Amino acid sequence: MSEPIPRTFMAQGPLRGHARVPGDKSISHRALILSAMATGESRIEGLLDSEDVIATVAALWSMGAQIGQDSNGNWVVNGVGVGGLLQPETALDMGNSGTSTRLLMGLVASHAISTTFIGDPSLSRRPMGRVIEPLSKMGASFSVTPEDRLPLMVHGRVPAVPIEYRLPVASAQVKSAIMLAALNTPGVSRVIEPERTRDHSERMLKGFGAEVTVEEVDGERIISVTGEAALQPQLMSVPGDPSSAAFPMVAALIVPGSDIWIRHVGVNETRIGLIEVLRDMGADISYANEREIGGEPVADIHVQHSALKGIEVPPEIAPRMIDEFPVLFVAAAMAEGKTVCTGLSELRHKESDRLAVMAKGLAQLGVPVEESDDGLTITGSGGEQLRGDYATPVIAAELDHRIAMSFAVAGLASQHGVRIDDIRPIATSFPSFPPMLEDLGATLQ
Repeated sequence: MSEPIPRTFMAQGPLRGHARVPGDKSISHRALILSAMATGESRIEGLLDSEDVIATVAALWSMGAQIGQDSNGNWVVNGVGVGGLLQPETALDMGNSGTSTRLLMGLVASHAISTTFIGDPSLSRRPMGRVIEPLSKMGASFSVTPEDRLPLMVHGRVPAVPIEYRLPVASAQVKSAIMLAALNTPGVSRVIEPERTRDHSERMLKGFGAEVTVEEVDGERIISVTGEAALQPQLMSVPGDPSSAAFPMVAALIVPGSDIWIRHVGVNETRIGLIEVLRDMGADISYANEREIGGEPVADIHVQHSALKGIEVPPEIAPRMIDEFPVLFVAAAMAEGKTVCTGLSELRHKESDRLAVMAKGLAQLGVPVEESDDGLTITGSGGEQLRGDYATPVIAAELDHRIAMSFAVAGLASQHGVRIDDIRPIATSFPSFPPMLEDLGATLQ
């Protein structure tokens, strides 16, 4: 493995200008998978070119899909059709990508193949039991460690068994894994969603021609997928990732005098929980040039420095912003008063224990923080620069891209900057993050 790459992040003035963030990671994974399941050639513009997404590309290629890029950098996928996956010759290396792992587990669960999934040390610590349970009910079997972690082998079942499954915990990845397994399962499979999660899979499956219905019954969403499906190839455009846009957004809010535009960002209502929370805290965030591309709402986002106030974040909003909580904690550190966040036990099972790691790092920056089993309570500085017990705190990012980027943003509002011990994990989702910050006026050393 290569050596760690440390960097110090600071700002010596306001952030100004225009930024573009990479293509939406959730949509990119799904676009590739459904294109591989279609019969014929699909083209994808704006696909996120990150390590996580390339792990999905490599896995689909090893199972028979032909995937490459044209002269304009757009991705071209010649699919194998639903039911057409081939037995891979080697294990599928998922790197650090939990999304790739869980979605592809669902995909292969209803195919007549046996597939081993492996990953890096961070991914190998993450439990997969939430996906294994419903896929087992559909007939797939698993060879797995006692802790339900990687490495594991999925033995697909053909024909698989349609199920009705109520999600015990809100999870778009578990929902999507079941829906993908349902594509090659005769009959109707249903997922009952007590709390709404991101709906890219539902939208995209309909676009590819699958028979998908969504009903609201007694406050719950019931998503039904009819197999065996025949997917049609598509021309797709991937909008900018709102989870990536969260970092320059918070940076502009907390650095005095900042005024930035973030162009071509997906603003699907299941993905903008962070924007709603930040607005409740007093953030000046607005949309312009709103439009719809490929069934997904898109806008340009205007963000100006704002005096934020602490709030109690409603726990029911967590499924719509679960990946954005680390950078919200940074915004809370700069707000006036206390911000209380609860209902976040899932954050202990991400690339790192994000509650513990964020609490420790914020404390290094002199931020009063109380950690509970399922959340953090943060007392902000009221807009004053963050400062630790020594000149430039060194933050251990724990191989977690969102931790690294969140503390990079914190460095822009700190007295002496913040040094991240290793920025390599940022490439899993946002390879252009460091130069983007520099283009907006940040200083990296």
